[in-house]
Amino acid sequence: MKLAGLAAGVSVIKPPPPTSLSKPYGLGRVADTWIGLYKEPSFRSPLLTTINRDTLLTLLKREVADEGPLHNPLWYRVPDGYVHSGKIQQVKWNTQTPWREIPETGALFEVSVPYTRSYRKADPESDPLYRLYYQSIAWVEALVDGADGRPWYQLLDDLLKVNYFVRAEHLRRIKPEELKPLSPRVPAGAKRIDVSLANQELMAYEHDRLVFRTRIASGVQDSRPRPNGIPTATPQGQFYITQKMPLRHMGNGHLTANLEAYELPGVPWVSYFHKTGIAFHGTYWHCDYGRAQSHGCVNMRPEEAKWLFRWSTPVIEADVILATGHGTSVYVY
Repeated sequence: MKLAGLAAGVSVIKPPPPTSLSKPYGLGRVADTWIGLYKEPSFRSPLLTTINRDTLLTLLKREVADEGPLHNPLWYRVPDGYVHSGKIQQVKWNTQTPWREIPETGALFEVSVPYTRSYRKADPESDPLYRLYYQSIAWVEALVDGADGRPWYQLLDDLLKVNYFVRAEHLRRIKPEELKPLSPRVPAGAKRIDVSLANQELMAYEHDRLVFRTRIASGVQDSRPRPNGIPTATPQGQFYITQKMPLRHMGNGHLTANLEAYELPGVPWVSYFHKTGIAFHGTYWHCDYGRAQSHGCVNMRPEEAKWLFRWSTPVIEADVILATGHGTSVYVY
């Protein structure tokens, strides 16, 4: 099989180019424990093999399958068959020149490679921790010299308040102009966000004029209570965005190197609208929108969650980790 992955260490090794097309559609990362490779774009087609988490695939072509699934009929043709798009994260290889002018208070960075391993120290021989994935966000406190002679960034875990380290070339500085508010002249009270759970859609309005519409993945209906007692279903009703964070460590809140642990560091562009911690946010662990599957939050594509983050209120400045206020109205029905 013409599959390629990253080495277990911090080195980035580009996969070979495909042989069947001179210009492939892109590169994809397997974002689940495993996915199936099928002979045709159908779950009823013969299963050729399974492909493990974080394998990188050359995506040759997009195909919308007549057999669906209905909520997301998009499949990718890869050199040896077909994979469904739901657990494929489209990624890029954009290694960076280390940014040396880190503000004393810290700064926002985005992972710009398919994934990078973090470590307890700026040393690839130290204890490994999370893998940080493409389009996730990191809070960088300093640039340091690593034990391997390379530049590393010192990160702060926003939940656990501990430091860990990643190779600097794997993170991209988010410049302040990228987070300038959108439609700032529209009065805050004239902006509204509607979420249709039945249609799994989010719509944004200015003066009742639709300006943005996209598919989402809301919380699942589950009769089993979570350990924290919070239901998994997205609550219905009228709310307001009250807090914004450009990144959030979600999950159980443990330091671990276990790729299967429920730990999601660097969840991007988080806009909270419910007292139990329900929010709009970007998602790097799936690309399967149009059906409920979250623990209650409204999952969005990272670039779309970033748009909502910039468009809605309260306004949050660049390189600020938390903003609060009585913000944009949210209607969930």
